Amino acid sequence: MTRIFIKGTGSYVPDEVISNHDVAKLADISAEWIKTRTGIETRRRALPDQAASDLAFEASIKAMEEAGVRSAELDLIIMASITPDTHCPAGANWLEARLDASKAISFDITAACSGFIFALSVAEKFMKAGGSNQVLVAASEIMTRVQDWTDRANCILWGDGAGAAVLSTEPDGHEIIATHLHTDGAAGKTLLMPGGGSSTTPISHESVNQKRHTLKMIRGRESFRVAVIRFAEACEEAVTAAGLSLSDIKMIIPHQANLRIIQAFAKKLKFPMEKVFVTIEKYGNISSATVPIALDEAARSGRLEAGDWVLLVAFGGGLTWGSALVRW
Repeated sequence: MTRIFIKGTGSYVPDEVISNHDVAKLADISAEWIKTRTGIETRRRALPDQAASDLAFEASIKAMEEAGVRSAELDLIIMASITPDTHCPAGANWLEARLDASKAISFDITAACSGFIFALSVAEKFMKAGGSNQVLVAASEIMTRVQDWTDRANCILWGDGAGAAVLSTEPDGHEIIATHLHTDGAAGKTLLMPGGGSSTTPISHESVNQKRHTLKMIRGRESFRVAVIRFAEACEEAVTAAGLSLSDIKMIIPHQANLRIIQAFAKKLKFPMEKVFVTIEKYGNISSATVPIALDEAARSGRLEAGDWVLLVAFGGGLTWGSALVRW
């Protein structure tokens, strides 16, 4: 049985910091209301000339340097994003070109906030099937460009950034023990970007004026409840399948959707918050990129040691949710 290892991680966030005070002016609310409701204090915004692949490139270079892997050695590049440079070519294609990784094949994964874990799982299966030994998995989002800044329930959440990991069949990294994925397409309308697809073709003045090309969160209170349930289920599924208990887990690194959601599912699991890695106060919700950014920060901060059990977990639009269990 082929074993898959995370050989290196990397992350990148743009330099521009957007405070709650900045967002509050646009959404006609208070900065304190945003912090109380979400746990967010600041988020980052990409420069006007930066695309998702540019952010992914910066994160990928760091991951590749740590892994000791050159672009020419990559067999496969998978990029998770709901805000790619273009819908055609894929964001991963632009990233491949920027890296000059001519040997690799590249494609995108669209699984909203769960995108990085879905991409990890797809990469894992490619590698176990044979033919891919050095794989780059990236997640990159520019969420600030798909916001209606008058939608106070939604626009307060989002920021920009990217994270990446190099996977290898060489046994000198952190082993991915298992991944578990789930979707519920019937509930997909609760979080969506209604414009831009074939259901609203062609894009028109009317669709733009109706703000159909910005992210919408429908029935936010119900989404909160479902997210807490799915986060908890994903954690329990991962440890049960591995023959572990939650007490064996050194750290849970969750998708940074909302601090109250993170606190609620930790409480539901009776899992101590000090063992949950949180970055949302600094970066907000960066959709698929939150998990790899947090993983990279946890690793580089010295919070993880050899032998630790680390659980990555996410929930997002689609609906999608899943987990990845890693032996550090």
